[in-house]
Amino acid sequence: MNTHLHVTAWVLAFILFIVVVALNKSGKAKGAKIVQMILRLDYLLILYSGGSLLGAYFNGPQMGEAIFKALAGIWVIFAMEMISLKSGREEATKSWWIQLVIALILTLILGFGRLGLGFLP
Repeated sequence: MNTHLHVTAWVLAFILFIVVVALNKSGKAKGAKIVQMILRLDYLLILYSGGSLLGAYFNGPQMGEAIFKALAGIWVIFAMEMISLKSGREEATKSWWIQLVIALILTLILGFGRLGLGFLP
């Protein structure tokens, strides 16, 4: 059940993230700020469910990969937050977008391809 909560929280986070960036680009700072606060609450849900999943891998053969996946997931959250902040200030975000893509690819490969608790046999 924690896997489904985690994936649902991630999907919601990406939807909220796109909304925040779109609102920032259209100059609606107040709306972007409200959605960004909701996104930050979702980050807490992601961290909680991810920590629960990480605990399932402790003392197992994939513990190292699970820790690396958790760090990559935190990197994704950090990159999303920096893009949200910098787009609101109209600062350059290209390097953060690159980091987001790299971290997201690592996280998805490890999460679904290598670890896959609850999704793959």
